Amino acid sequence: MTDGTFANDVLARSHELPVVVDFWAAWCGPCRALGPVLEQEAEARAGKVVLAKVDVDANPAVAAEYDIRGIPAVKAFREGRVIGEFVGARSPQAVAAFFDALFEPTEVERLIEELRASGELADVVAALDRGDEERALELLLADAETGSPDERERARRLMVALFGRLGVEHPLSVSYRRRLATALF
Repeated sequence: MTDGTFANDVLARSHELPVVVDFWAAWCGPCRALGPVLEQEAEARAGKVVLAKVDVDANPAVAAEYDIRGIPAVKAFREGRVIGEFVGARSPQAVAAFFDALFEPTEVERLIEELRASGELADVVAALDRGDEERALELLLADAETGSPDERERARRLMVALFGRLGVEHPLSVSYRRRLATALF
């Protein structure tokens, strides 16, 4: 992958299959050790996951965008978002577990499915189904401000999971994290 192809080859592709990105450099010994392990685990899941490699020296824009400070760095993408990551060489068993986790629902997905099954917070689920995270956060914040202790905790858990899905620097995460803290404390 290169700075120029990353959006298409990783972000767009991650809407079809999980994409694991190995941020590495030729001079990095641990990168050379981890690379074959990543390749083996990706090959074991052929057709279910894509492995992409980004040389951080040749592609500094992507490395900077994803705040790569140490290598090897591995980030997994699904639906255009980072859903898992680690830095440093890992054992084959740890890498296998990392790959296996890509096929499990995220915390947000688990919580939404719980709500869907219970029929609770249908307006929040509908907003999330439409991709309207701001409306969902606004509705959850209202529950955090006025709900029972259990409703407040459920709203907090779902909001924190949404912050994780959006990314900690996302403007909605920044704004609603502050508002949630005010409502709870």
